[in-house]
Amino acid sequence: MTPLDPEIGRQWEAVRRLLYGPRGPRLHAGNLAEARAARQSLGRTLGSQPRVQHRDIEIPTVAGHVTLAVFTLGEVAPDAPLLYWVHGGGMVLGDRLGVEETYPLMAATGAVVVSPEYRLAPEWPAPAPLDDCYAGLCYVAEHPEAVGLTSPRIVLGGTSAGGGLAAGVALRCRDEHGPQLTGLFLNCPMLDDRMTSDSSLQFDNSILWTREMNEFGWQSLLGDRWKTEAVTWYDAPARAESLAGLPPTFIEVGSADLFRDEDVEFARRIWAAGGDAELHVWPGAVHGFDVIAPKAAVSLEAVHARTNWIRRLLAR
Repeated sequence: MTPLDPEIGRQWEAVRRLLYGPRGPRLHAGNLAEARAARQSLGRTLGSQPRVQHRDIEIPTVAGHVTLAVFTLGEVAPDAPLLYWVHGGGMVLGDRLGVEETYPLMAATGAVVVSPEYRLAPEWPAPAPLDDCYAGLCYVAEHPEAVGLTSPRIVLGGTSAGGGLAAGVALRCRDEHGPQLTGLFLNCPMLDDRMTSDSSLQFDNSILWTREMNEFGWQSLLGDRWKTEAVTWYDAPARAESLAGLPPTFIEVGSADLFRDEDVEFARRIWAAGGDAELHVWPGAVHGFDVIAPKAAVSLEAVHARTNWIRRLLAR
């Protein structure tokens, strides 16, 4: 197994013992409701960060409606950028409020953060989650005044499953001539349902997001289509025939993350298609390392790299 960064490893071991015991993380149909409640009870929200204001707007969609959380930091300039961020949770967990990892980016750029409350699998399998995320993006692109902006530069992003959904939304924007994106930010994204890479087979239950949990997430999203040719590249963006035409993309992942190799391959394919990608593989970092150990040196370096990238992107 890839060795863990000492700071991250100590913190993760303490969290693992406290929350999961000796068997490590578990997620399956039998404990999904419990896992959802436990995640919500942690109270980790962007709105709890200093000086962040939060309000919700509800938008109509062909399937009913989607709630968008709008987060601002102090007084917002009308020409501020828009960070449209999709929460993580393996396609089965989480909500629109749990996007606290965007706080440093807000502070660095003055961006407005918008987070969609997309429908979760298995109750709502694909394409429902992606449809909700795409509908929300189209709405704020067409009605920026609803979030206090004029003609914003839009950076689309997400963490884990949210990163996979963000990549799928970016591919739909490309293929369907949807909203123009300034950038795409993929934080340890969940991209490939086939799970054949070295890193997808390398780790035991001592990491945060295990192969068993990932299988449950993909099967919940895709049902009988999982691992078949019926899976589209919007469902699993690693399946895209070409990654040409994506906006400038930032990809990061830990070296001790199940998604390491699929994320590295996604960056390689963007470069091979003539695209612009910046890739960071953080040594010894597990999935969600910056939330588990925010004061670790690797976490601080990762936050620095993120803010530098988005500042350079917006300065172009």
